Formats: sequence, structure tokens, C-alpha cells
Amino acid sequence: MGTTFTTRVTPLSSALLTILTLPTLSAAYSWNFKNPAQQCQNLTIAVSGSDGKPPYRVLILPFGPSPLAQNIEARRIVDQPFSGNDTTVSFQLKYPANSQFVAVVSDATGFGSGGTSVAAEVTTSSDASCFDSTTNVAPDFVFSIEPPNQIVQCQATRIWWDKSKVQGTPNFLGLIPGGQSFAIPEGKITDIEAQGTGFSWTPSLRGGTTIIVVGGDERGNGTAGSTLATVSSGPNNDGSCLSDSSPSSTPGSPAGGTYPTSSTGSGVGGTGGGGINVGAIVGGVIGGVVFLVALFLILFFLRRRQQDKKKQKERPMDLIDEGDDAPDAPRSGSRANELPEYYHPEPFMVPDPTVTSTDGDTLDGRPTSGYTSTSRSGTPDLLGSVYGYGGGAPSSASGRKGPLRQMRPVNVIQHDDAGPSEPPPPADEEVETVELPPAYTNIKK
Repeated sequence: MGTTFTTRVTPLSSALLTILTLPTLSAAYSWNFKNPAQQCQNLTIAVSGSDGKPPYRVLILPFGPSPLAQNIEARRIVDQPFSGNDTTVSFQLKYPANSQFVAVVSDATGFGSGGTSVAAEVTTSSDASCFDSTTNVAPDFVFSIEPPNQIVQCQATRIWWDKSKVQGTPNFLGLIPGGQSFAIPEGKITDIEAQGTGFSWTPSLRGGTTIIVVGGDERGNGTAGSTLATVSSGPNNDGSCLSDSSPSSTPGSPAGGTYPTSSTGSGVGGTGGGGINVGAIVGGVIGGVVFLVALFLILFFLRRRQQDKKKQKERPMDLIDEGDDAPDAPRSGSRANELPEYYHPEPFMVPDPTVTSTDGDTLDGRPTSGYTSTSRSGTPDLLGSVYGYGGGAPSSASGRKGPLRQMRPVNVIQHDDAGPSEPPPPADEEVETVELPPAYTNIKK
């Protein structure tokens, strides 16, 4: 097995140890993937620069969920040393396609001195014989974090394990994808009931930082597996332990050169601080255009609908009956409905004479050309027929049958333009004078 990087604790302050074990902001040398990572194919890594001190080694850690069915985890942590003073190493990557990993390169000066890559994507190949897609891998021993799976900025965290399963002294590493990686300083190792053997660590990490904690022992780095966590700022946002040298994601280019970071084949390069996902950009642009077009159409139809409703509300209302403008309306300018709605005049119709007066054709020796006195069957009571009330309504209007009423003589006056007036009727003969009311047939609105 290759050399294992450990950090020994003296009675000195653990804060001083933290500063001494942190790498500088920029690596003294660089490294890159010589070829894209492929399923079950050899992966070649080369170191460049004269500032590195061999021997070199690379640590490959699984990142993200497994792409295999039922979330089977077939990926193992790879701790691969370079041979002697070589600056190039090649090994088989036993990871399935569409999975991701993070790589960190170290030299003799300390862990993570060459920098850490961002999550790289494994591309597909025809060979799938290098891993078991039905069995989960397991570490040689496990470690736990207290509080469970929580790392809080500047708050004490206990890392503990079962010492009966460890060979030698365990060591723990902190990896920040695309940033600085470091060896976690071990404080005083103590035994706590129900928590086993462990130590307390105060992480000088800013809230929001993504970190992978890796455990190992004399058998190599990663023999205890790893855990992924995001640093929390805590309820008090305590920043008392932070400084300019606190580990973080380094702005600028991540380590590793150019390599795929997604299943579309896009990746990161040495000239940029992150991957340019062309597929995501194109998809985002197309989606944005489609959204804008759909929004425009929705607003257009809503506006049209509001305009139609407004036109319907502003349409003039014709309160005149449709029969007023009928084609058969009188040409004189009068309309069919010019009379008041509830007034319907009924002209008085003089019935044919049925009984002739017994007075004869002459009265006082003079002809009765000026008036005629007759008795008529069914002559209505003038007050009842003209004004609509009284007991003189005919039997046909009342709908009731009864004995015939005694008729009275009626005088019909025809006005002449000249000549002497007619003599009055005899005093003993009762007469009735009928004057016809206006018909009101020429009332205009």
C-alpha cells in the first residue's frame, strides 16, 4: 500500500495545528487528466511543474448517487501512488458510466498540495466487467460524526470509531470539490461510552461549504469510507475560528485540466472556473423562448376577450318594440305602439235599429230630419260602455246571461252648419243624448 498521510497531535494548541496543516491558496504544481474517464478503462493522470516533490499520489472518491439499479454502490475509494519519482500514473477506473468522482493529488509536502478537481463524469464504454452491479461495497471500518451527520461552522464536532477494527492510528481528511483539501487535525483521543474512540474537531470552514470527510488507517486512505456534508452556519453564525487561510472553494480554475462533468460530454478546462454545459445553456434558451411565446399568446387572448366583453357592454340598447320598425308600419309616420301601453280606446258603435219609435215620422207636424229617435236592442249603458263601469255593460262583455233590459230612446245629434234648430222633444218623453269621445288615434310620441 502507498504512504498514508497522518497528523500527530502534541500538547500544543489544536488551532496552531490547523494552520500548519492547511495548504496554501495556490498549488506549487499542477496536474491534469490525460484522457476522459471511461467505464472500466485506464485513467491517466500527469503532474506538471518543477515545484512538486515526489512521490506523488492521487485519491479518487465517489461523488453523488450511484447510477446503478436500486442505488447499488459499486464504487470504491482509490488511493493510487505514483511509482518512485514518476509524474504520470495510469490505472483502471472501476466506476460505472454516468457516475461521478472527485480527485485530489498530493506530494511529499502534504495532502492536497496539488489541488482538488470538481466532480468529473465517467463516460460509457463497452466494458462493464470491472465492477459488480448487484453488490454494495463496504469499508474496512466505519466512523461516525457527532452531532449525527452535521458539521457546524466553528462548533466542536466529534469524530469517533470502533478501535477494535482499526489497524494502527486512523487519519481523517477533508476534501472540498474544486477547492482546498486538508488533513483534519486530531485532538486528544478519548473513549466515550456509546460513542467509542474519537476526538473533537472544530472545523474552520465557512457555512455553505461542501466537504467530503474521508477516513483511513495504516491500510491506506479511504479504508473507513467517506461521508458528504454541507457546513452549516449554525444558529449563532459563529465566525470566531475563521481566517483568510480557512479552507474553501478556490475561485478560478479547478484542478485536473479539462474533463467531462456531465453525461452530455461537456466539461471544465484550465482556462475557466467551471464547466460550460452547452446542452444546458441551449435547453435553457429554448425553454425561455417557449415560455415567453406562451406568455405572449396568453396575454394576447386575454386582452382580446376583455375587448369583446367591453364592446358587448357598450352596445346601445333598443327599448322600442321590434314591431315599431316592422316593414308594414304606416307611411304616415305614426307607429303601431304610439298609444299608451295600458290605454286601448273602444269606439262606440251604433247598432242597427230594431224597434221604431211609435211617435211616427213626424213630430208636431214637422219632419224629424234633424234627429232620429229609435229604440235599439242591446243598446249599452253609456257610462258602462264608454267609461268601463256601471251596470250597463252588455251581456256579451260580462259573460253572463240574463233578461233583456228595457231599451230607452236615444237621440243621435248631427250638427248642421245652418238652418233653424229642431224643436225639442215632448216633455213626457225621456231622451238620451250621446256624445262620442275623441278616438285618440293620432297621438304622437
